[in-house]
Amino acid sequence: MPKRPNPERVDSDNPEWTDADFARARPASEVLPELFGTQAAQAMLKPRGRPRSEVVKERITIRFDADVLEAFRSTGKGWQTRMNDAMRDWVRAHSAV
Repeated sequence: MPKRPNPERVDSDNPEWTDADFARARPASEVLPELFGTQAAQAMLKPRGRPRSEVVKERITIRFDADVLEAFRSTGKGWQTRMNDAMRDWVRAHSAV
């Protein structure tokens, strides 16, 4: 026998969706422009997080001496990028190309 819902937890203002409700549902990208206008809808639907980079970096495991890591880490936020730039400079300086 199925359990009855707890009447204290039932929200009459927000009932559970039926199959008909799901059938009538539309994506936010269709509804928001009608309600708020195109510009506001685009701002609300803006993708979250960091944008994908065109240059894909490769994740590896590498070991450095503790003093080298500490020197880069002590430079603050962005230390990994600075380390990458330093290694790129070394490659350019020592490249036969």
